[in-house]
This record gives sequence, structure tokens and C-alpha cells, in this order.
Amino acid sequence: MKEFNITTTCIKEDHYMVDTSKKIEKIKSLIKKGKYFTINRARQYGKTTTMSKLFLTLQDKYIIIPGSIEGFGEEPYKSEQKFAETFLKMMAKRVITQDKDLSEYIGSFKEVKNMDELSDIITKICIKAEKEIVLMIDEVDKASSNIIFLDFLAMLRDKYNSRKMNMDKTFKSVILAGVHDIKNLKVHIKERRLLTEAEAKLIDKTTYNSPWNVAEDFLVDMSFNPEEIATMLVEYEADYKTGMNIAEMSQEIYDYTSGYPFLVSKICKVIDERLDKKWNVEGIQEAIKIILNEKGTLFDDLIKNIEHTKGLYDTVYDMLIIGKEKTYNVDTYEIGLMYGIFKQGENGKLAIHNKIFELRIYQYMITKEESKRELLSYEYRTNFIDENGDLKLEIVLEKFQLLMKQEYRKQDIKFIEKQGRLLFLCFIRPIINGTGFYYVEPQTRQDNRMDIVITYNRKQYIIELKIWHGKVQEEKGIDQVVRYLDSQNENTGYLVLFSFNKKKEYTLKWVDVEGKRIFEVVV
Repeated sequence: MKEFNITTTCIKEDHYMVDTSKKIEKIKSLIKKGKYFTINRARQYGKTTTMSKLFLTLQDKYIIIPGSIEGFGEEPYKSEQKFAETFLKMMAKRVITQDKDLSEYIGSFKEVKNMDELSDIITKICIKAEKEIVLMIDEVDKASSNIIFLDFLAMLRDKYNSRKMNMDKTFKSVILAGVHDIKNLKVHIKERRLLTEAEAKLIDKTTYNSPWNVAEDFLVDMSFNPEEIATMLVEYEADYKTGMNIAEMSQEIYDYTSGYPFLVSKICKVIDERLDKKWNVEGIQEAIKIILNEKGTLFDDLIKNIEHTKGLYDTVYDMLIIGKEKTYNVDTYEIGLMYGIFKQGENGKLAIHNKIFELRIYQYMITKEESKRELLSYEYRTNFIDENGDLKLEIVLEKFQLLMKQEYRKQDIKFIEKQGRLLFLCFIRPIINGTGFYYVEPQTRQDNRMDIVITYNRKQYIIELKIWHGKVQEEKGIDQVVRYLDSQNENTGYLVLFSFNKKKEYTLKWVDVEGKRIFEVVV
């Protein structure tokens, strides 16, 4: 029986897979045109599976040479000769099942001294081959700090340019896959290690002539849209007949993941294998809670990159905690975009890639804040739950107001404006922890506001946090809550106003507007 896969390359016979045929056709079109390009996407974004699909679907028309830098080891990068000989051995090995005679011909080149000789041999191989050859190299990040690989790319670039003038014969197409944009390999070399004098000269030479400036822009969207996610669930439903609403499940999974391939498959796998096939909205939320509380390379890299990349933590903090809007700019936020942390949001604004990333980052930042202070003991949690197991949110907000009045009224305005939202999240987490679920609605993060949606005991609570700047802003905040409640088909909402007026009153009151009830708290 098939299963959802989150570890190795997806195989159609063994795994439930999203139908990515339209994406593959777009990539095949680039190959048909003889383009050289790079699939640079964040980790666990389906690059290797895509390369595998290309290998399986293109063999009728081309000779495909799939390779991985990871499999080369370190020895080949010690000299041009070792690299060239290793590369040819890899070619011969990959070709043997497609063209045995060509494989033997490649294997006949026993000693190759340098890149120039390797270039000549590639020309001879491409002339002898009965089909055009496509070279695919995965995990190129492993070689992004090696001058030999940079030289290899420069050689392929020169052959590509010569081919365009009918002066050489070379690979039909070259596809490189990795996280980093391979056009900027020379930058990574400079950043990562000290260079010999000879290497430094080569870098200087390529500064004005990038070793991979022939690469076509790769514009294929590798994320999964709701319709594509549905193709995987249709296949699953045919086997298990759970009665799920496929359209609803696909959209809900997309809303939390923004189509990030690993996260899509992970949610499905958890529901299938650990939640007794609970294919509904509640099941998705339970799966996400499980995922958020587990370690994994994706989240490890997410936090590591935020912590250790200059400026990235501050940008994320400004967006998530302070609520600042950032205008999308590919140059300013290139690193965060490359790592898959950011994306272009609505109205040209920068956004965190998906809700699950947001929640994981919130968890991390909340934990850091909790280590500094204890806002609420976990034993106190039962005071906020009624006899039906529902959340007594009015009492929760009243307690938060008291906390802010007693503990933080002496803090300066800038501290509260910056930390207020984080303090609220720190306060609310132990109350709902283990039972409830929350997320911050990114589409509403504007005008110094933040909407938090909590689900607890199958009920939904909508809380808006807003900086108070006078009566007009208060009324605007109430109106925004009403609009958001309408969009969620809810009648009751909550508004927390952070006021910095020295003569403010710490009020609690219900406000009735347009058939909605809003509990307003000033802190």
C-alpha cells in the first residue's frame, strides 16, 4: 500500500504524490529549447523529486546524466585532473543503462589532466552520442565553496556560448539544483574561506564574467496549489474512502503551508498514520500541533538561518512581533527569500512564507521571552476553563490587563509598543497549550494591528491586538474586528488596545456593533 513520503525521492508506485505534470512540461520546454538553468529553491522543496521525474520522462528523447555533488566526496576537488576523471566515471556509470556503447566510449578516457582536456572529451562524447545529452547535477551547494567546481561551470559556460556560434558541440541542456542561486557562486567562495593567490585572481576574473551567467531564469512555481494538492488526496481517497471533503482539505492544507511541498506531505502523513485518518479541519490543526512540537532539519535550518544571518532576525521580529510592514524587494531580502523564509505577499509586501513557519518562529521567540520572565504558572490554567471545557476568554483578558497594570505600567512606551504583542502570546500559550491551537492572521497585519485566531474545544476565538492612538483609531479597530468577524462567520470578537496615554483607564467593556459583540480591553 502506498504512503505519504517526507524523506527520500518520491516514487509513484510507492508514494501518494501531487500531480506535477504541468510543472514538468514547463521544465521540458526549457530543455527542448536548449536552455541552461538552475532550480534554486529552499530545502525540502521537491528539487530532487523533480530531477528524478525528469530523468524518468526524458530518456526516450535524450540521454540523461543525473549526478549529485554529494556523491562526489571531497577527493575530486583537490585538482582539476581528479575532478575531470571523477566526472567522466560518473557519466559512464549513468549512461550504461541508456547507451552501453557510449558508456564504454566514455570509459575509454582513462587520464584527463585538466579542464581543457575534459572540455575536448565532452565535445567528442556529444558528437558520438546518437541522442542529445542532458546533464543534471543535484546538491550543487556542496561545491559552492570550491574553486574547481567554479572552473568547471566556467568551462560549460564557454562551451555553451561556442555552441551558439556553431563552434562546439556540448550538452543540450544543463540543470543544476540547490538552495543557492548558482549565478552567485563566486560570492559564496569569498564569504566562506580564505583563498590562495591563484584562486583570488580567478575570482577577480569572474567578477565581471560570472561562471554561470548563461543560465535562464527558472520561473516554474515549485509550490503546490490547492488543485494540485487535491490530486494527491483523490488518489488517497480512492484507496481508503474516508469521506473527506477533498476541496476543503486541499484548501485548508494550502492555507497553512502556502504549498511548501514538505509541509504538505508532512500534514497528510501525520493525519494518515498518527491521527487515525482524521481528515477534517480539526485533524489538520492537530497535525500541525504535532509537527510544531517535533525536531526536524527543516525547522532546525529555519531557526539557524534566522539566528545566524545578519539582519534576518531583526526583519522577522519587526514583521511578526512589532507588526511592521516591509515592502517586498528581492535585493534587500535576497537571503530570506533564498532560504524560503519569505515570499511576496499581498499588495507588494514582504511576508513569511507560510503559517507553519510563522507559528514555529513565534514558538521560538516566545520561549526566549519566557526564559526571561514567568507571566503565568501552568497550574493557573484551570481558572480560565469553564465546566464545559470552553475557554473563558473574558477572564483571560482581564487577567492579562491586571498583569500589565501591575508589572509593566512603569516600563517605557517603546518597550510596551515593541514587546506588548510578544508578552500577550507568552501569556496565552500556557493556557491553551496541549489543547488549543492558535495562529496569527498575516493578511490583517497592518495599521499596527495583529489578529490572533484561537481554536479551543472546537470553538473559535478571534482577538485583535491594536496600538491605541485616540478615539478615531479605537473606532477603526472595532470596525476592523467587525469586518474580520464577518469574513469568519463569527458573531463575537475581542479587542485588546495597548494605550500609552498616561491618564488612561484600564477598562473592560462589551461593545455591540452591527449585530456583533466585541469585548474591548485597554491595557
